[in-house]
Amino acid sequence: MAAADLRTSGGEPEPAPTVVVEDLHVVYRVHGRAQKGNAVDALKRVVRGQRRPGVREIHAVRGVNLVARRGDSIGVIGRNGSGKSTMLRAIAGLLPPDRGHVYTDGQPSLLGVNAALVRDLTGARNIELGCLAMGMTPDEVRAKYDEIVEFSGIGDFVDLPMRTYSSGMAARLRFAIAAAKSHEVLLIDEALATGDRHFRRRSRQRMRELREEAGTLFLVSHSLDVIAESCNRAIWVDKGVIRMAGDPESVIEAYSEEE
Repeated sequence: MAAADLRTSGGEPEPAPTVVVEDLHVVYRVHGRAQKGNAVDALKRVVRGQRRPGVREIHAVRGVNLVARRGDSIGVIGRNGSGKSTMLRAIAGLLPPDRGHVYTDGQPSLLGVNAALVRDLTGARNIELGCLAMGMTPDEVRAKYDEIVEFSGIGDFVDLPMRTYSSGMAARLRFAIAAAKSHEVLLIDEALATGDRHFRRRSRQRMRELREEAGTLFLVSHSLDVIAESCNRAIWVDKGVIRMAGDPESVIEAYSEEE
């Protein structure tokens, strides 16, 4: 199957590709309850090439092909369990493909509701560590610190441990940290689902700025309005495959008709 190029062809040269996914398969292996036995039985299974009893395979992504280009903001839609988040984690290099390949220009950065921040550290310390982890210098962190705090809207909570934050506050801080730096490829997984209208509006504006800075954005969201407003391309993932790729209006319309 040919790759779904997420840009329509036109008279002008296409921007350079930033992500190329080729026949991507991701398989989870779920282990059941521990089996009774001993080390001798286990060694026999290894020698014979037998799988451990109770191992079940879940084929989460099935032969995905796509090409994303510099300047794209790509919405990813689909039902829960369709493989959207798994696909993003594979593009970010956090999940090894069972088959296929992922090629990226630069290091992708994944931002999600479960992005790793240290609960026992303050928001201020997490800002510092998060920015440094993205490759910013200490001077750059200091220059961006006030902007990150103001954008997140956490106020005086910045000096309190993250465990005292609501889920919405933590999600806003994660986005504010990730958005403080331009990314070649930024993958956002439901990070904009929380927050008030003002924060969501500012988040969409920041996403447009990141896109204009010649990066590539992937946005997984159940909010079709956010996809329509924030993205220039969309893909519909269904049961681990790309059901449709194209402009957001067409993809959202087709998806909504089947819901």
